[in-house]
Amino acid sequence: MKNIIAALLLIVSLTAAAQKGSVKGVIYDKANGEPIPYATIKLTGTDFGAATDDHGVFNIPNIPEGEYELQITYVGYENHIEKVDVKKGKTVNLRIFISQTSVELQSVEISAEKQRQRTETRVSVTSITPMEMRRLPTIGGEADIAQYLQVLPGIISTGDQGGQIVIRGGTPIQTKFLFDGITIYNPFHSIGLFSVYETDIIKNVDVYTGGQPAQYGGRISAVVDVTTRDGNQKKFSGKVSASPFAAHALLEIPVVKIKEERNLSASLILNSKVSYLDRTSKVLYQYADKNGLPYNFYDVYGKFTLNAGRGNKFTVSGFNFRDNANFNAAKYGWNTFGVGATFLAIPKNSNLSFNTHVSYSEYEIKLTEADGKPRRSKIGGFDIGMDFAYYIKNGEVKYGLNVEGSRTEFEFINNYSQRYEQNQNTTDIGAYFMFHKYVKKFVVEAGARFQYYGNIGAFSPEPRLSIKYNVHDRVRLKLASGLYSQNFISTKSDRDVVNLFNGFLTGPDEAPVDATGKLYDKIRNMQRSVHAIFGIEVDLPKNITLNIEPYYKYFWQLLNINRYKQFNSDPNYLIEKGNAYGIDFLAKWEWKGLYLYGTYSLAWTNRNDGVQVYAPHFDRRHNVNLLASYTFAKKKDWEVSLRWNLGSGFPFTQTQSFYENLSFNNGISTDYTTDNGNLGIIYTKEINGGRLPYYHRLDFSIKKVFDIKGKVKIELNASVSNIYNRKNIFYFDRVTYNRVNQLPVLPSLGVSFSF
Repeated sequence: MKNIIAALLLIVSLTAAAQKGSVKGVIYDKANGEPIPYATIKLTGTDFGAATDDHGVFNIPNIPEGEYELQITYVGYENHIEKVDVKKGKTVNLRIFISQTSVELQSVEISAEKQRQRTETRVSVTSITPMEMRRLPTIGGEADIAQYLQVLPGIISTGDQGGQIVIRGGTPIQTKFLFDGITIYNPFHSIGLFSVYETDIIKNVDVYTGGQPAQYGGRISAVVDVTTRDGNQKKFSGKVSASPFAAHALLEIPVVKIKEERNLSASLILNSKVSYLDRTSKVLYQYADKNGLPYNFYDVYGKFTLNAGRGNKFTVSGFNFRDNANFNAAKYGWNTFGVGATFLAIPKNSNLSFNTHVSYSEYEIKLTEADGKPRRSKIGGFDIGMDFAYYIKNGEVKYGLNVEGSRTEFEFINNYSQRYEQNQNTTDIGAYFMFHKYVKKFVVEAGARFQYYGNIGAFSPEPRLSIKYNVHDRVRLKLASGLYSQNFISTKSDRDVVNLFNGFLTGPDEAPVDATGKLYDKIRNMQRSVHAIFGIEVDLPKNITLNIEPYYKYFWQLLNINRYKQFNSDPNYLIEKGNAYGIDFLAKWEWKGLYLYGTYSLAWTNRNDGVQVYAPHFDRRHNVNLLASYTFAKKKDWEVSLRWNLGSGFPFTQTQSFYENLSFNNGISTDYTTDNGNLGIIYTKEINGGRLPYYHRLDFSIKKVFDIKGKVKIELNASVSNIYNRKNIFYFDRVTYNRVNQLPVLPSLGVSFSF
């Protein structure tokens, strides 16, 4: 009986849908053919509407038969009206090109961001555009996501040199970094001002500081998802730039030019950047280090895009990034490359779309210290999967399946001459389901992910839920929660203060123990966490926006490499637990050419190894970021930017005493009365019981743009990092008893030429 009723309901729903039609299509920038994400689409006089996705695609299903006016609005573009005639059981397929406005927009009643705030849960997620990144002071002449991430609430950087991004208490390995769907194992160069993501090719960045939805798996803290532009499909264009830090070149080639009357188009985008700071600093910044700043890197990226039909797209992208640092005490370097392909298909008369992806990326890092003991880590992995989206009125259903395989290689010798090695292959399978719907004042996104880790035979069901309630047009409440897991662990320890060696391991075959020696089941090798987040969004008059989010992350299974192993019988890995909780505040205000932005984070992070509860080295209690940007002059071709950051001191383990550490190279025959040993250090029993001084830094930049007949742009910029030359501590060398500071004041001049 139940089956009969279900079948009848299905027939009724399909019959009802057949009595209605749909409108879908793609929105393009008329100037360059680039798809426009997050544009607002609305059938005037109705409650039917949608927003374009990352690919510029929209779909409005279940529309009653009739003639309508389709209105497209997007900030900085002319409003566009398109007449459509909806027929029963038919789909209207559109390709719409909209033009940039020549009139400055002081206020916009309908914007993509406001539409997303009302129709998406948007809990602990920030979407960043290149325009927003360029509002920061352009250190070294280039805006970079590595600098912008640091001003987001809940995110801290552990330093200017070798700094890593920590997101709400999660270590770097617990954050998933994506580049056009390809996994990036280390996105930051050893000088912490630059990432591998080039701003000029970025279309959008979604940063999930917690509560990430079900399509993301394999990490227990956060996600940074970067998508790139397709490249100019109308004309050959590019950009070259140079500064004392680096040189950059970008080319955009329309292989098959896009035309409104033709469905087929293709484009190629090529990008490269090379740093020569290790050479220029010997002349310009010798005061920072008499030997110069020992950092250099180069990045190469390419992407080919083929558009066929209304929304169908095939892309192939690839990259190679290298980084090197040559210190007096160590030589350090890593190399990563990757390639990926995607195929987005949008059937002509269906409310279903699907995206097939395949990718492979590899990362290898090496560190050789003065003692000659090498450290090496290598990981390579593939990802194959399909993602489906079915559009319903005021919502959508998403589901997908992916298979990931990886191989890890690791070699390390600790201070007790104990060798660690791993050569392991694993295959993981993930599947997810999501339901998104907004009705009147409620927005609900419910889903689940199912993850299987092959090498440890562990299955992880992970429910996810996100809800928003629009209390008022200007006030919104939201919450999110979910379970998360990952099979990767870091070669770094949460107790390390300075450690550039950032390698990867998969969950080991052996059963872990805690600091007391208690043995756990092998399934504990899967790291796990649970998130709980609450938030409130408030839109005040005069374009002031406030966002407040208290959060709690419980890391109830964490693995750390046992750096204190002294004998072969000692375990290689230790299991711990942890917490991260706090509250983040964000406020921003835009008025004419003025943009003010401020964040404050109050946070606690701790780890429990079974013996004591300690704060990891990245635990920062207070973090403040203030940003101001002002565009002025008649043509709005001048801009000044300021950014000030204040952070409370990081914890460290204090020194208790020193002793002479004898090697006993001759065994019992060693004459300890005449043998000279090394300086040994005895640390206090309490881990990270001390606190370093506060960190603060002010950055400034000013730029001028020369627009030559709308065809060529020349930008001159001057910037100063750490403008008042604050001596922020990097670390304290306990052996030489010297304090090592972060980067001093660094002025820079840059020029770019765009055509």
